[in-house]
Amino acid sequence: MTMRNLPVRWGLSLPNRGVLFGLTSIEAIMEAVELAEESQVFESVWFGDSLIHKPRLESVVMLSAVASRTRRARLGVMCMASFPVRDPVLLAIQWATLDQISGGRTVLGVCIGGGHAPELNTFGVKRSERAGRMEEGLELLRKLWAEGETSHHGRFYNVEGLQLVPKPAQKTVPIWIAVSPDRDKVGDRVVDNAMRRVGMLADGYITMGVTAEEFHRRWEVIEATAAKIGKDLSSFETSIHGMVNINDDRRVAYEESKSYFNHYYGPGYPSEELLKVWLAHGPPAQCAGLIQGWIDMGITTPVLRFTAPDQISQMHRFIGEVLPRLELNRRP
Repeated sequence: MTMRNLPVRWGLSLPNRGVLFGLTSIEAIMEAVELAEESQVFESVWFGDSLIHKPRLESVVMLSAVASRTRRARLGVMCMASFPVRDPVLLAIQWATLDQISGGRTVLGVCIGGGHAPELNTFGVKRSERAGRMEEGLELLRKLWAEGETSHHGRFYNVEGLQLVPKPAQKTVPIWIAVSPDRDKVGDRVVDNAMRRVGMLADGYITMGVTAEEFHRRWEVIEATAAKIGKDLSSFETSIHGMVNINDDRRVAYEESKSYFNHYYGPGYPSEELLKVWLAHGPPAQCAGLIQGWIDMGITTPVLRFTAPDQISQMHRFIGEVLPRLELNRRP
């Protein structure tokens, strides 16, 4: 595995869905944002995204609020599950506006979403179209953000001679793809196709919990695809949306996390198998052990979601008790 010489950059994922069921409040989220900015440990702030399937405070609007409270942190959507149902021209304008407000600090993380029938039907999108809409939507966004007029005649979107403004503040807005298929369920071909799409189209990659062996298999496909098209991966970030609950009582950390997941994702998810590689929980040393494994396997940008009601105390414990136990420069 060819490693990129990139620093470890910590991200903070905040529960914009949790506001809807009493897990947190807008004020508490903004307090966590300000602590992330002041700490100089968390280099980016992220929200999840879904419109109807798993409702939450809308991600682009939340990031606009965060942009006004921060000066340094990058601002990202962890996995814009609604990307296939969003109109790319409208999103291009909204995201360019956010990039302008923030002074060029955005990272757009996209995915094909969960294929929730009521949401797809509401927006007139077929389940089978999701990957195609994501690919074409990415292509169109980049065209719209470039200089000059845009004409695009695709399977899903048609634009003729459009001179779109505003443009983003950044010359190139990074677009990362979030995808983490279960190889045992979908097979090698589906996983490889997904990773080829990442290597071909993305500026960064976001995974969920995964073993080191599986991550390396995926990276090999991304790397081979990039090599084939002459794409430079030296600044290509690899991220995990990692779950963390720091508690001296490991059982309490587990129970708190399970309650969080039941509210956030619904009962039965994630599986016990996935939790082993995705949830760093218990005393600081045990949390550090799993997080170190993410770094060692090649994750450059761990984005942490604290699966506990009190985000602030979790952030303080991570900074004070977990981070000092990590070796950030240890690479395979």
